[in-house]
Amino acid sequence: MWLSGFILIGLSIYATHKLSTFNKDEIKYHPKIAIFAAPAPFTGSAGFRQSLAIRSWLGLSPDITVILFSQHPSVAAFAANFGSRLFVEPNIDFTFLGTPFFHSMVARTQSFKSDISVLIDPETILLPDFVSTLNYAYESENDWLLVASSRNVSYFPFNLSDDGKYWLKKDGKMVTTQEFQEILDQSPQWSLCEDRMLLAWNSVELPLHNGVLPPFLYGKGIHNQWVISEALSCQQRFVFDASWTISSLFFNDPENLSNQSGKESQLSGAERRSWESVGNSRLGSLYGSSFFLEVNYSGLANLVKCDRQYLFVNTTEKIVYPVTYERLSFWKGQIFHSWRLKKLMACVGGLKLLHRRLDCCLADQLKALPPLDFPFSLESLLSVIADKNKTVVLAVAGYSYREMLMSWVCRLRRLRVTNFVVCALDYETYQFSILQGLPVFNDPSAPSNISFNDCHFGTKCFQRVTKAKSRMVLQILKLGYNVLLSDVDVYWFKNPLPSLYTYGPFVLAAQSDEYKATGAINLPRRLNSGFYFARSDSSTIAAMEKVVEHAATSGLSEQPSFYDTLCGAGGSNRKGDDRCIEPETNLTVHFLDRNLFPNGAYLGLWQKKNVRRDCAKKGCLVLHNNWISGRLKKLERQVLSGLWEYDAGTRMCMQRWDRTKLTKPTRIF
Repeated sequence: MWLSGFILIGLSIYATHKLSTFNKDEIKYHPKIAIFAAPAPFTGSAGFRQSLAIRSWLGLSPDITVILFSQHPSVAAFAANFGSRLFVEPNIDFTFLGTPFFHSMVARTQSFKSDISVLIDPETILLPDFVSTLNYAYESENDWLLVASSRNVSYFPFNLSDDGKYWLKKDGKMVTTQEFQEILDQSPQWSLCEDRMLLAWNSVELPLHNGVLPPFLYGKGIHNQWVISEALSCQQRFVFDASWTISSLFFNDPENLSNQSGKESQLSGAERRSWESVGNSRLGSLYGSSFFLEVNYSGLANLVKCDRQYLFVNTTEKIVYPVTYERLSFWKGQIFHSWRLKKLMACVGGLKLLHRRLDCCLADQLKALPPLDFPFSLESLLSVIADKNKTVVLAVAGYSYREMLMSWVCRLRRLRVTNFVVCALDYETYQFSILQGLPVFNDPSAPSNISFNDCHFGTKCFQRVTKAKSRMVLQILKLGYNVLLSDVDVYWFKNPLPSLYTYGPFVLAAQSDEYKATGAINLPRRLNSGFYFARSDSSTIAAMEKVVEHAATSGLSEQPSFYDTLCGAGGSNRKGDDRCIEPETNLTVHFLDRNLFPNGAYLGLWQKKNVRRDCAKKGCLVLHNNWISGRLKKLERQVLSGLWEYDAGTRMCMQRWDRTKLTKPTRIF
């Protein structure tokens, strides 16, 4: 028998005393457990499975609190039925399809005050031994990371009682432990090398691993294995597998649709999956040591329970040792007696199967990766992200402005503006945007050799880049969508679209670049082509065609082409102080109120001590960070003003979790 070769390590007299204390049935302190999950919308069969799973968690102990990561209204509606022990947290990073970012989820768990944090698949049902295992683990002096796989079951004829505390058979009688075990024995499939696994750790200041957690997409592969590998490599926490002491299961889901958001469900299978898994694999190869160092999962210690006593079994080193309060360096001592050996052999004899299941190699999954590419056409992308008015917000950016792009995106996410799309001027920005979960397309006709630091206003690079913006706006207008073009250096205090919708058809509403506090705002060359709203109507499309044609033959940027084409050379088409009318297309150009849409020179707002407060007094909807020369100066001004929303070090949007108190959930929208 495979266990007969084990070295059985006992404890010293002191450790034996500690062991007897640890394995008592009564625990002095019941730790507070926070369970985190990212459910799909509560609709259809997935909604039923998630509801059953979450109710099973809450019924285990009053010391359990559940936090659901979601921005979908159905999740908030579900949570509203459960009172103060179930919360919805919408303030993490999500992709444009609604998939949460794993690194943002983990960061949120670390800011939540609890004794033990748990990350779990939203369809995984937990049985009572989950709580007893965590209670015992919590008593250890070690900092630890627990992993546990779940059984994939096809037959589960039980239902929860109304209070969620008891499992009942069809005849209303309570399910016995033996009946549960029979169901689990019929389902030998483990999934530790897949996405559906449980991660739990004692919530201390010590991180789970060294370095930065990449922006993995949750539920799209790699991230759980990556965390386990990195935790094993850095050896800061004791990593062990509790699959034999935590009974958990999930139902067969052949289509694996449990993590789809509302938008994602509109897409074909190819559009949903391939690029997301490739992106996660690519990130796994770029971050950490998993690509270079092969970590053997079979080296994990296995937690088992024999005769009411918890034991660790290491199948690689063939060692069995009891759980104690002592750290691993003190886990050597006397040999067990032969009668105890027989019990141990009977208890852990089935672990060989799990040993084989655990032996998955992450490094092999990170090699020979296909190119990272979106499967979306521009048309399919627009159909997914456009709002009910068929409006999209367009940003055009190159790699040198990627951090400003992300600050702009993070601000829109905070404002719950989801109908934005990014036009990437180069392949680096295209890949970066995909990994950041942005709806992005590339412009095949974009200029090459875009300067990294020398592409600001007035440069030749700037002139080439700006002309790409009007071309893309025209293309989207012809597809039947309204466009709000916003440069990424435009900071949004509020969503400006409700205000812009008040301008009817055949009107192009644009920011004025006039810096003088008084007088006309539609003077020559004062139309700012970095922020304007264009409707998809015949007059606007015809006028934009004239702008694009003019810019193509101009040696200047597109901005003079806008004004000279629409307002006439020298302002010959001006009407009053804030309008122009293009005579051939009959398009009205309305210059926006600068108190609501100020440019970078208006009233010296960027020089104010508290830019946000002064803009709030003015009623600003946006503030353009222009009228300043150079990318670095622009970045510095925006960061120092406090109008910055992105942490480049963690690749996450900045969140104000320390100011956000989770309250009883209500509808998000």
